[in-house]
Amino acid sequence: MTLAATRRPGLALARRANKRALAARQLSSSSDGDSKHHAPTNFATKCAHLYQPSTKANRGLAPPIYFGSTFTLDDADHGARLHDKREAAFTDDDGFVYSRWGSPTNEACARQIAALENVDAKGGTLLFGSGMSGITSALMGVLKAGDHAVFPYTVYGGTHEFLKEFAVNWGVEVDFVDGAGENGPEAYRAALRDNTKVVYCETPANPTCRITDLAGVGRVVDERYGTRDANPDRPWVMCDGTFATPYHMRPLDFAGVDVSIQSCTKYLGGHSDILAGSVSSNSPVFCHEIAKVQKLITAPLNPMDSYLLMRGIRTLDVRMQRHGENALRVARMLEAHPLVESTYYPGLASHPDHAGGDDCLVAGAFRSGRDHPDDAAHMPQTYGGMIAFIVKGEGDVALERAKKVCEGLRVVNLAVSLGSVESLVEHPASMTHAMVPREDRLAGGLADGLIRISVGIERASDLVEDLRNSLDRVMEEEEEEEEERAMEREERVATA
Repeated sequence: MTLAATRRPGLALARRANKRALAARQLSSSSDGDSKHHAPTNFATKCAHLYQPSTKANRGLAPPIYFGSTFTLDDADHGARLHDKREAAFTDDDGFVYSRWGSPTNEACARQIAALENVDAKGGTLLFGSGMSGITSALMGVLKAGDHAVFPYTVYGGTHEFLKEFAVNWGVEVDFVDGAGENGPEAYRAALRDNTKVVYCETPANPTCRITDLAGVGRVVDERYGTRDANPDRPWVMCDGTFATPYHMRPLDFAGVDVSIQSCTKYLGGHSDILAGSVSSNSPVFCHEIAKVQKLITAPLNPMDSYLLMRGIRTLDVRMQRHGENALRVARMLEAHPLVESTYYPGLASHPDHAGGDDCLVAGAFRSGRDHPDDAAHMPQTYGGMIAFIVKGEGDVALERAKKVCEGLRVVNLAVSLGSVESLVEHPASMTHAMVPREDRLAGGLADGLIRISVGIERASDLVEDLRNSLDRVMEEEEEEEEERAMEREERVATA
C-alpha cells in the first residue's frame, strides 16, 4: 500500500469533521441575524464578540440608542463609498461609517427637529453638543478672514464673546446694530457692505425680549444682494430663535432667512439635563459647509443626549402652552409692582413691539403651535415663557437691588439657562452678560437693574407670590435702612 493510499481515509475523516464543525458554527451564528461571522466557541472571543438582538427589535415604540462609535461594512467598496461621500446633514441608503460623521440616534433626533423647523427635502438639521457649538459651527462654516458680519447689540453673551475673542482675531470684521423693532431692518441695511457674509438675528432677543422683523431683514438683504437663487454668494441670514422655539416661530418660513439656530439645552430639551444645539437650513451648500466643521472641529450630539432631546421634544407643545399661560400672569404682577420700572413681555400691551394690532411684530413672532389660521379657534394665544424687567434706580443702586431680588426668591431658582420645567431667574449684568462691555450692554437695552425670568410650569400663583414677596422685602429693607439713617442723623443733631 502506498503512502498516499494510507493518508486518504484520514483526510476524508478530517474533511467530514470540518464540515460538521462548520455547520455547527453556521447554526449557532444564526442568532446574530445576517452576520457573516461565525459564533465564537472560545471564551475570550465570546467576551469580545458582538451579539445582536432579534431582527424584530426595531419594532420598539421608542427609538433605540445606538452607542457604537463605528459601523460594520458590507465590503471594502462599501467603505470606499462612505469615505468618498460629500458631507451633508443626513446619510443615504449606504448608512453610517463613524459616529464623528453622524450616528443613527443623532440623525433620528435631527430629522424630528427638521420637521419642526419646516426644513424642505434639499436641506437638513445638524445637532451639536451645545447651543454655542451650533452657533460657532454655523459661523465657522461660512466666514473667513476679510469677511464682514452684522450682529445685534442684544446678541447672546456667549455669541458676543466668541466674536470678540476669536472671530475678530481671525480677521473677520464685525459690526453691531440695534436690530430690534420696526426700525431694525433699516439698521441692518445701513451696516451692509460688499464683503458682508453673515447677517445675524436673535429674536426674541436675549434677555430683553425685543422682536426682530425677520421678514424685513430678509427683504433688505434680498434688495441689496439679490435672492439666494439669483446670487449664491449673498450673505447668509441666520436667526437664533431659542426663546421662541419652533412652537412659536419658524425662521425658515420667512423669505430671505437661510439658517435657524436653537439652543436645544433650553425649551426643546426642557428638563435642565442635557446640553444640545441644532442648526437647520434649506441650503444643501450651507449644510455641507457646516457638516465639514462638525466632522473636523466640533462634534455631533452624543447618542444619549440625542435620545433625551427626542423625549423632551415629545412634550414641547403642551409645555410651551403652560409656560406662556404662567408667564402672562407673572408679567402682569411685575408690571403693577412699585419697585419695577418696566416689564418686557411680548404678551403685554406695553411691549414696544406689540403696537400695530394683527400686523405687529409680536403677532408675527408667536404662532402658539398653530399650523393654520383656523387653529386659533381652539388653540389659545401665548407669548412664551421669558420675561425681562428692570427694577427702579440708576447704576449701582439698580444693580444691587436686582441682585437682592434674585437672591430673595424661594420658589424660583437662581441659575443661568432657561426653558426648563422649573422657573429660573438671573441677573444679566452680573451673570450671563458680564463679559459684555457696559457701554455695549446699555446700547442693547441691558440695563444694570434688568432681571431675566424663565417662567416654568409650576402653579402660577406660587410664582407670582414668590416674586411679589421678594420685591416687597427689598422695599421693606430699604425703608428700614432709611429709617435707621434718619434716626442716626437726628441723634447727631441732638448731641451736637
